[in-house]
Amino acid sequence: MPGTRRWKYREAVAQLDRAQKRGEGVPAYMRWVNRWVGRRLAALAAVAGCSPNAVTLTSGLVSLVALACLVCVPSAVLAGVLAAILLALGFALDSADGQLARLTGAGGPAGEWLDHVVDAARGPLVHLAVAVGMLARGALPPWWALVPLLFSVLGSAQFLSQILAEQLALRSRISGPSGTDRAGPWRSFLLLPVDTGTLYWSFVLWGFPLAFASLYSLLFLVSAAYAVVSMRRKYLALAVPA
Repeated sequence: MPGTRRWKYREAVAQLDRAQKRGEGVPAYMRWVNRWVGRRLAALAAVAGCSPNAVTLTSGLVSLVALACLVCVPSAVLAGVLAAILLALGFALDSADGQLARLTGAGGPAGEWLDHVVDAARGPLVHLAVAVGMLARGALPPWWALVPLLFSVLGSAQFLSQILAEQLALRSRISGPSGTDRAGPWRSFLLLPVDTGTLYWSFVLWGFPLAFASLYSLLFLVSAAYAVVSMRRKYLALAVPA
């Protein structure tokens, strides 16, 4: 039965290393850092006998604690550092659950659904926490809270665009946009501004409102431009007659 094998850490890591997804078009942090950490966490979870769903829920819980730090920790500098570390850990666990499922054969539609639900909730919650945290501190003009609110809408739309495009392409039996990475690994570095890891580590500047707001706003603008290009590409791919 899937999931009944007793794994050793090094054996699990080695097998995960051999079964990695292709990295073309994947932002640099996600490709070379988050997946690497995720493999180690997945191996530890396999040794401990954890299920992929348990890792998914742990990922969501760690992220919630990170966001609570932004509002509840008195020191803004400490809050930002804790939030960045915990968000990065939650992100790595989000990579680990799928890798654990592939390693142990314990995955399935229910687990994939749970993973997407947690991702769909975490995305907007990060931006809502930014809005609430900054308004509570009074460190920036109240109108700036519109930026994280718009970022929340943008992130949700982009997430739905990606998931729905994949499902519609499968249903229509058409291929999506080409996955060939003609730019080589440089494309991964060019995508760093839209990398989830970049957003999460930007919270180390939380204790310095103007610096954080400037970087966060820049990430929003770049993400908005990228979303327009990405959604247009998906629309054109889906508009091709089957």
